[in-house]
Amino acid sequence: MIEILNLYKAFGTQMVLNNLNLAVRRGETKAVIGRSGVGKSVLLKNIVGLIKPDSGSIKINGVEVTNLNEKAYDKLRMEIGMVFQGGALFDSMNVGENVAFVLDEFMNLDKKTVRDRVADALALVGLKDVQHMMPSQLSGGMKKRVSLARVLCMEPQIILYDEPTSEVDPITAAAINHLIIELRDKLKVTSIVVTHDMNSAYQVADSIAMFYRGQVIADGTPQDIRNSTHPVVQQFIHGQADGPITEDESLIFGHIK
Repeated sequence: MIEILNLYKAFGTQMVLNNLNLAVRRGETKAVIGRSGVGKSVLLKNIVGLIKPDSGSIKINGVEVTNLNEKAYDKLRMEIGMVFQGGALFDSMNVGENVAFVLDEFMNLDKKTVRDRVADALALVGLKDVQHMMPSQLSGGMKKRVSLARVLCMEPQIILYDEPTSEVDPITAAAINHLIIELRDKLKVTSIVVTHDMNSAYQVADSIAMFYRGQVIADGTPQDIRNSTHPVVQQFIHGQADGPITEDESLIFGHIK
C-alpha cells in the first residue's frame, strides 16, 4: 500500500531522513518508533505532501506521488487521513463543524448526508451528542477522538497517526489504542502510528519500525522488536539512559558538510 525507497530530506544543514526505506502492506498497522527529531513526523508530512522530499520515491497504491502536482495530490489526500498530535481542531468551530470541515469544503454533499456522516463518525469513536460543544470544552483525549472522527468522515484508505496517546492519561491511552485496533479490524484501513509509547506500539501494531539517524534500523513484529539484539533498539524500548544513544545525538547526526 505504501512503499518508500531511498528517501532523503534535509532542513538547512541538518539531514533528517537519510536514505530511508519502509514498506506498509495493505490493511497493516505499522508503528514507527524512535527518539524525538529522528524524522518520524517528517515522514508522515512527506507522505501527505505537506513537505517534499529532496530525493527518493514514495509510492501509494503503486503510484509515485513525489512528482504529483497540487491538484493531483489534493485528490490523493482525500484517501489519506492524518490525526495530528494536538488534534488540530479549529477553536472557532464547534465539534460538529470541525468534523464536517472536509465534507463541507471538498465534497458536494447535501446537509443531511453531512449530518449523518458526522454523527456516525462521532459514534464510531465513542462520542455521541457532542456536536455543539466547543474544543475548549473538551479534554485532550476527546480532542483526539474528534480529530479522528473528522478523518473517518472522509472514509480514507490510509490513516496516519502522529503520537495518538501523547498527553493523555493511561486509561484514555488504552481506549485510543483499542479504537485504532477496532478501526483496522472493522474498516480494514492501512495505518502508520508514530509513537514514543512502547505499550501502545506493542498493542496496536502488526509490525514496528525503529528510526535512528534517519534510517530504519529494525523492522519486524512486536515480538521481533522485543527480542532484537541491536543495542540501540534495546536501549530505546527499555528507556535506558546508558547506551549508544546519547543526549547530544541530534547535534552529532545529520550535519551536512
